[in-house]
Amino acid sequence: MSQDGHGPSTGLRRTRTVRVATYNVHRCRGMDARTSAQRIASVIAGLDADVVALQEVVGASARRPGQAAELGAALGMGWVMAPTRHYRGALFGNVVLTRLPVRQHVQHDLSWKTCEPRGAQRVDIAVDDHQVLHLYNVHFGTSLGERRVQADKVATLVDDARTHGPSVVLGDFNEWARGLATDILSARLESVDLTRHLRRRRTYPGFFPVLHLDHIYFRGGVEVLHVELVRTRQSLIASDHLPLVADLRLSF
Repeated sequence: MSQDGHGPSTGLRRTRTVRVATYNVHRCRGMDARTSAQRIASVIAGLDADVVALQEVVGASARRPGQAAELGAALGMGWVMAPTRHYRGALFGNVVLTRLPVRQHVQHDLSWKTCEPRGAQRVDIAVDDHQVLHLYNVHFGTSLGERRVQADKVATLVDDARTHGPSVVLGDFNEWARGLATDILSARLESVDLTRHLRRRRTYPGFFPVLHLDHIYFRGGVEVLHVELVRTRQSLIASDHLPLVADLRLSF
């Protein structure tokens, strides 16, 4: 993270540059059917991101501390988890890893009818002593009706006049082509236009990506400086998704 702005005495807005990433780690199970949190940690370390939104993380159980704790320890990053269900006796859901302090952490239920439980994780991250980035880590469902409802709920959460400062929404939206969820979110939030930044935009499945499921949206003082889809030898095999990274200039 870098400081680019001016102090309040100049009368100009303060800005900060933050690198964020979204990565569905698929329970740390790779395309070679091997489960390795250390391999995922190695991929994340290479991103050099200040904040990383993870989906499909296996958390603590009665026997093990879980992948969130293992990743945080390996990377020297703080973490907060928003579990949505259990997986083989362990918590399972979204995790945010961060180098920066967490001011607040809230979990919102996005579950719909009898579909798999889903959630949106809001983490308020202190980018300095006074300014906060509102980051929403989401994992939408696989059915059309489910995603439509989830997109509307998330857009309403983010587009709230009571929330001040920049907001970023990122995660796995499970929309294989532009559809209702994309339309709903794009109508109420700004979307990172990957066509302007990337020649290759597909993130799933990892070894031979043919679909673009991972996205970034924002509201407020956010300028997109750079976007990268990380296609290293290790990232292509470590999960069934590829990490999506963005450098953002935040204005306050």
